[in-house]
Amino acid sequence: MSSTFAKNQAGDRGWFCRHPRGCPTNDACLWIAVCMSALVSACPVQAESRELPNLIFILADDQGFGDVSALNPDSKIDTPNIDRLAKEGMIFSDGHSSSSVCTPTRYSVLTGRYHWRTHLQQGVLGGFSKPLISPGRLTVASLLKQHGYSTACIGKWHLGWDWPLKSGGTANDFGDFSGGFKGGWDVDYTAEIQNGPCDVGFDSFFGISASLDMPPYVYVRDRTPIEPATVEKAFHRPGPAAAGFEAVDVLPRITSEAVRFITDNSKSDRPFFVFFPLNAPHTPIVPTPQWKGKSGVNAYGDFTMQVDWTVGEILRALDDNRIAENTLVIFTTDNGCSPAANIAELEAAGHDQNYIYRGHKADIYEGGHRVPFIARWPKQVQAGSRTDQLVGQIDLLATAAEIVGAKVDEHGGEDSVSFRAVLLGEAKQPIRSSIVSQSIGGQFAIRDGDWKLCLCPGSGGWSAPRPGQADMSGLPAVQLFNLAIDPGETNNLEAKHPDRVAKMTQMLRAIIDQGRSTPGPRLENDAEIVMIKPIVKPRKKKAVRKPAAGG
Repeated sequence: MSSTFAKNQAGDRGWFCRHPRGCPTNDACLWIAVCMSALVSACPVQAESRELPNLIFILADDQGFGDVSALNPDSKIDTPNIDRLAKEGMIFSDGHSSSSVCTPTRYSVLTGRYHWRTHLQQGVLGGFSKPLISPGRLTVASLLKQHGYSTACIGKWHLGWDWPLKSGGTANDFGDFSGGFKGGWDVDYTAEIQNGPCDVGFDSFFGISASLDMPPYVYVRDRTPIEPATVEKAFHRPGPAAAGFEAVDVLPRITSEAVRFITDNSKSDRPFFVFFPLNAPHTPIVPTPQWKGKSGVNAYGDFTMQVDWTVGEILRALDDNRIAENTLVIFTTDNGCSPAANIAELEAAGHDQNYIYRGHKADIYEGGHRVPFIARWPKQVQAGSRTDQLVGQIDLLATAAEIVGAKVDEHGGEDSVSFRAVLLGEAKQPIRSSIVSQSIGGQFAIRDGDWKLCLCPGSGGWSAPRPGQADMSGLPAVQLFNLAIDPGETNNLEAKHPDRVAKMTQMLRAIIDQGRSTPGPRLENDAEIVMIKPIVKPRKKKAVRKPAAGG
């Protein structure tokens, strides 16, 4: 995207100026050359006669920017395998999830569309929620499958699907993470699930329905639990569980499944795509015995080291099967570190979970959505490289399309911009200068180069000033930061730059109203979007509670 988002006055096709330093003539210009190169559907890349790469997208859960030692020189948690990715690949120092909680992030990763264009305007789904990805919606998996890839999703889904009920119909927890409707016992755990991963482009699936602290606690293979839920267990929230299911086993189990998929597909003539969303280090924080105490910090540090072990197992499988050279591996996380990690304990040990950035999971501040983003592709990406290009996980779809020479329909991937040129060291200018972020409460922020505008007072999430707990009546309604000189977001400049506040507010309004942030016809959002949320007043006579786990 760019610093200017002016609608084309010459027509109603909804093109935007994408000049990286602002329009040199006027805000209504069509800087066509750049516009067209940024959207695969507008300017399809011609497929070259080359061997297509495998693609593995590893998405850790609730791991902060500072929890990777390659990104945080003062980290007290060792991550040698993730560090290896960085040493042998490229670090994106300005990489972002679309949300500071997990379900929205997952939607944006797979669809290349901002999650807030759907009915999910705040929070996350539960384990019995209806599917968030609508039928027919283009995903990274369906795009790559159309171009000859074997596709697999292994791990934590948390995008909803249709659980069949014994009484007929399908489950819907309506945001009640404990299940509602008889606590999930009305689900037929022997029947096939519909509108899940295998209906949005994945050939196969193995994993869990949602976060590991949300029932039901069962493994699902493709469409059916491998063991029905017959007992009740509680990994924070009580609910239906398979008798043999234990939280501590989940990360090792999905790791072995991913390694097996890589090995089984390594000799195939078809390239493969693995979407590998981990359950860790999210709650419940359950490192296996071999990792307990390894970090010397706390259980979260131990679990984070086990996540690093998982990354190492993936790299080992690629090496053992001699396919590392032409496999693009991306490691990133769905949002920042959660307070459930016991941040005070981490800080007492000298560990900054989100490095120099303010806030954590759920927040609109950088600590909520600026995440580790590391890519290795030995055949194409220069080892030990680093970029300060602004990039989003939402850009995976357009990047995958450009890599395989795919044409994306103008109704798909409407917020995705390819970073292939960055990977290859060919980018001569910013691929985007703007990106939209959102907190757990649905509060918006937008970037314009180094400038960031938060359309709310306070964090919009769980850190102070926290909505519903802090009195924000005396705070400015918006926050404006210059991240180049104030990456910790300590100095609100909104009063000094009213014109910039107005400009960036208009940019976001245009992105919302246009139904897309890339060139193409105007599209409809799935729901009405409230750009500026009402300020939540402090609750009376209620003690401050620790944030709920999940998401």
